[in-house]
Parts: sequence; structure tokens; C-alpha cells
Amino acid sequence: QVQLVESGGGLVQAGGSLRLSCTGSGRYISPSAMGWYRQLPEKQRELVATIVGGGITNYGDSVKGRFTISRDRAMKTVYLKMDSLKPEDTAIYYCNWKIGSVNYWGQGTQVTVSS
Repeated sequence: QVQLVESGGGLVQAGGSLRLSCTGSGRYISPSAMGWYRQLPEKQRELVATIVGGGITNYGDSVKGRFTISRDRAMKTVYLKMDSLKPEDTAIYYCNWKIGSVNYWGQGTQVTVSS
């Protein structure tokens, strides 16, 4: 069984930065995709960023140019560096790994950006 644990969320002022981490535990083959999603109040979960295969990245339109996804070589941890944060980035951020045909989710970490 794979467990994902996120960390790094918190309260930050607009224009500030945070880095989220998501570390996997348990025995598993390398994920084919690792990513971050977020859920804003009263809205559906949306894509933030993904990283797949040889390191190809994809970003949601609202975070392009401000957020950067990366992972360690062992594919045990995926990171999300968030710069130039805005109040509208306030959400619960979830990491997601695809391993085989199964999608695994972390428990979520709250990010709050004050104006």
C-alpha cells in the first residue's frame, strides 16, 4: 500500500512563496506520473501541475510562470515551488501519483494567501 504525505502548506502574504513536498512510503514501482491538484472553496478539484516520464511538465493556466514542479531522482518525493502567490491560490493542495493503473492521493495541505 502506498501512502503519500504532503507538507509545506501554511499562511503566506500575497507575493510570497511556499514549497510543498509530497513523499511516498511503502513498496511501489516508479510512478508514471506525479502531480499536484488543488481544491478551492466550493469548486471542483483542479490541475495545478504534473510531471511525467522523462521529466515533462504540465501546468494549469492560472499558475504558469509562477509555480514549478520537480521531483527527486529516486521518485520518492515531488515538490511544488509556488512563487508570486495570490489570494486566489488559497486552497487545499493534494498530491497525486499514478502507479500502474491506480491513482493515489495525499491527505491534502492547506495553503492560505492573505492580501
